Amino acid sequence: MNEDVFNASLRKFLKQVGVTSQREIEKAVRDALADGRLMGHEKLPAKMVLTVGGISLVHEVSDEIALG
Repeated sequence: MNEDVFNASLRKFLKQVGVTSQREIEKAVRDALADGRLMGHEKLPAKMVLTVGGISLVHEVSDEIALG
């Protein structure tokens, strides 16, 4: 295994996950605020599930996203 290639590829993937996930969450929250489904002070339960084929990895992260 080439560590440099692996690390660069992993960082690229994680950056894409972070940027696109944040964008989707922000859009969904703004839409929910606009149509009255959220008031702006809630704490939203969130869960991310990461799976990697070929090594049977399943990793879950749960937390809350506070709006105010």
